[in-house]
Amino acid sequence: MRTRTTIEFRNVSKDFGAVHAVSDLSFTVEPGVVTGFLGPNGAGKTTSLRMLLGLVRPTSGSATFGGTAYRDLPRPLATVGTALEASSFSPGRTARNHLSVYAVAAGIPRTRVAEVLELTGIAEAADRRVGGFSLGMRQRLGLAFALLGDPEVLVLDEPINGLDPEGIRWIRGLLRHLAAEGRTVLVSSHLLSEVQQTVDRVVILSRGRIVHQGSLDDLETAATVLVDAPDRDALRSALRAAGLAVSDTDAGLAVSAASADVGAIAHRAGVPLSLLQPERAGLEEVFLELVSAPDGGRA
Repeated sequence: MRTRTTIEFRNVSKDFGAVHAVSDLSFTVEPGVVTGFLGPNGAGKTTSLRMLLGLVRPTSGSATFGGTAYRDLPRPLATVGTALEASSFSPGRTARNHLSVYAVAAGIPRTRVAEVLELTGIAEAADRRVGGFSLGMRQRLGLAFALLGDPEVLVLDEPINGLDPEGIRWIRGLLRHLAAEGRTVLVSSHLLSEVQQTVDRVVILSRGRIVHQGSLDDLETAATVLVDAPDRDALRSALRAAGLAVSDTDAGLAVSAASADVGAIAHRAGVPLSLLQPERAGLEEVFLELVSAPDGGRA
């Protein structure tokens, strides 16, 4: 049976001089699901992943695999498969040779090289020099390297970048298959639309802080309800007294809550409503609202 290993970030922060690249990052990535690590360029995603993989030392906190730091893993390639940069290959080597070097160094059977080349769809290009590969083929080679040790955990930085539509469909299916086998899969992207059909859960960063984490359903239901009453002041007071965020619009009050909750609060306060209309925003719209909010959005 495959070992089920979690990824754990605990109060991780990283400062580069006066720049706070990552601030108090805490979340857990569970096995068996594909988790999207999302945020615009510069949000702190790559720095966070590099801290997880021991390439950057945190200013404070810890990032571990099942409680063990990457540098302390006895067989790192069998525990964690990583693909952080599609261009980090020697251009003069062939794809087969590139993977073989790492297989020999890690004590992985050479037969595994042929298996991952086939699995990632580049077996026919195995003996071509990597310098002639397209960006999409480099992404596939990076994923082949990540899978070389048949790892329990996959950490992939922007794996869909450079793939054509067929390649995107292929990698979506592969990642879901790997998660279904019980592996832990963490995929970063700066666009929700790229991974929306791939991920089960999301952790969203903006300006180095988490602004949302949960399922895609949680993200989509984070839309607003438009509500109004003849006595709008009384309605506003009742909603704010219940701890809801309320803002005025030309059509009424925009409230971050479910319609049923808003209606119940108004009923208890004795405020008759003239309007109660859910405004279900699309996932991408909610995502953009979170990452562009001046205060960094909501946690």
